[in-house]
Amino acid sequence: RRRLDNGDEDEMIFEENDALFWTHMYKSLDKKYLFVESSSKETSEIHFLDLTDPCAKLECIATRRKKVLYDVEHRNGNWLISSNVNGTPNMRFMTCPATAESSEEWKEVVDPSTGKPLFDGGLERSLTSITPFAKHVVAEGREGGIPRVWVISYDDVDEVKKFEQLTFEESAHDVGLGSHSEFDTDKILVSYDSLVTPLQHIEVSMKDNSLRSVLKEKSVPGYDKVNYACDRITVQSRDGKTEIPVSLVYRKDVMEKHLESGEKVHTHLYGYGSYGACCEADFRATRLSLIDRGIVYVIAHVRGGGEMGRQWYEEPDGAKYLCKKNTFNDFVDVARWLIDDKNLTSPDRLSCEGRSAGGLLIGASINQAPELFKMALLGVPFVDVACTMVDSTIPLTVVEWEEWGNPNEQKYHEYMMEYSPINNVKNAKYPSCLLTGGLHDPRVQYWEPAKFAAELRHGASESSGPVCVKMDMSAGHFSASDRYKYLKELSFDYAFLLDQLGLADSVNLKN
Repeated sequence: RRRLDNGDEDEMIFEENDALFWTHMYKSLDKKYLFVESSSKETSEIHFLDLTDPCAKLECIATRRKKVLYDVEHRNGNWLISSNVNGTPNMRFMTCPATAESSEEWKEVVDPSTGKPLFDGGLERSLTSITPFAKHVVAEGREGGIPRVWVISYDDVDEVKKFEQLTFEESAHDVGLGSHSEFDTDKILVSYDSLVTPLQHIEVSMKDNSLRSVLKEKSVPGYDKVNYACDRITVQSRDGKTEIPVSLVYRKDVMEKHLESGEKVHTHLYGYGSYGACCEADFRATRLSLIDRGIVYVIAHVRGGGEMGRQWYEEPDGAKYLCKKNTFNDFVDVARWLIDDKNLTSPDRLSCEGRSAGGLLIGASINQAPELFKMALLGVPFVDVACTMVDSTIPLTVVEWEEWGNPNEQKYHEYMMEYSPINNVKNAKYPSCLLTGGLHDPRVQYWEPAKFAAELRHGASESSGPVCVKMDMSAGHFSASDRYKYLKELSFDYAFLLDQLGLADSVNLKN
C-alpha cells in the first residue's frame, strides 16, 4: 500500500507463500471493500480492506480450511457468501454481518415461498457466482446441465421477497451476466446465444424480467438460422447409471436426408472435460464451414467439466484424481453411441477434436478405441502427463497437483501411467492425427505434441493414418492473439480434417 500524501515507504499488506495458491484482488460492486483472495483448486481464503478508512488493516473473513472454497461480495452491511462448507457437492448461498472471522455466523438464504434454502449445495442446482445490487442479487449457476440466471429481489427491510429464474424459448442455450459497474440499478445486461442463435446482449429489468430489450446482436454474414437445427440428448455411460449430455448442431437438409435414406453422415465430435470447465451449447460462426459441408457437429459434455455441477468434476463420481478415466470413457461411449445406437455415422466418417486438456482427452480416447475414429485434431495437447506432473520446476505443475494428483506419490503415478497418452500407444490402426503446438507455450510445452507424434509414428501400425505436427514458432498456449492469424490457423486445422475425411472438394451446401 502506498500513501500518496506523504513520503512513507510502501507497505506490504499481504503475501502468499504457498505455491499451491493463486492470489488476486477485486472490489465489491458498491466500492466499499477491497477483497484479496488466495485460493487453490480446492481451498480458499479471503481478506478484506475497508476502503472508507485509509488506516484500515487487512482482515480475514474466514481462515482457510482444507477443501473449503468460498467467494464473497458485500451488500448493505452483509457478506454474501457462496461456499461448499460442510462438504456439500455444490456451493451454498449464505449471508452474515460484514465482520472479520465470521464463518460461525454464516446462514443460508431462504426462499420465502418454500421456506427452503435458495441454494443448498445439493445435486440438482449449482451456484457459480453472486452479483449484488442495491435492491436485488443476481445469481448464476446451472440446473439440468444448462447455465441459469436467477434474480433475487429484496423488500424494504432487506428480506428476500422474490426468487425468479430468467427463462428462454430454446431449451439448450448459453446465458450469463455481463460486466456491471453500477450498484444502484434495476436493470442488468445478459449475454445469450445457442447452437443456432448468434450472440445477443439483452437488457433485462430486475423488477419484471419479462421486460427485455435486445441491445446488440452479432451479425453473421450469410447465415440463415432457418436452415439449421440442434438437439440436446443424453447418452448412458458404460457404468449403466451416468447420463452424459450431448449437443448436436446440423443443417436440417442433411439430417432429413439421413433420416430418409439411412445413409451415414460425416460427424465431428468435440470434448474437453477438465478443471470443472463447461463446454456450452453456444454459437460459433467458425463451425459453419464444417456444418455447411454436411458435417454434424457434436459436443460431448463429458465428466471432468462442470456441466452438471461440481459433482460432474469432483470425486468419487466425477473425473479428477483417481477417477480421471471417466472423462475418456464418457467420450468413447458417446462415439460408440453415434455409430452403433443412433446410426448417425461410421468410423470412416467420424472425426474428433480437443485442445490442451482436451488434447489429453483425444489422445487417451484414440488409445482406448482407435478403431472408432477416422481423424483426430489435438491442439496443444497435454499428453505427457506423468513426466510433466512429476517436475515441480515446470510452470503450473504444483497447482495442478490438485487436479491430477502428485505422481511423486505412488498411487497417483500408477494411475497416471494407465491413461497418459504418450505411455499407452499400442500396435493398432490409428486415425490420421494433426498435433499443434506453440514454441512459447508455458502450459503445455512444445515437446509434448512432438513426443506424442514420434510415439504414434513408432508404435502404431503401418496401416494408420498420417501423423502431422504443426509448430507455431511465435505462439503460446492460446495460439495467435491476432484474430486474422487465429482464423488462418483454424482454417489449416479444418483443411486437414476435410482432406482426411475426403471432403476437400465437397460443395458448400450454403451455396
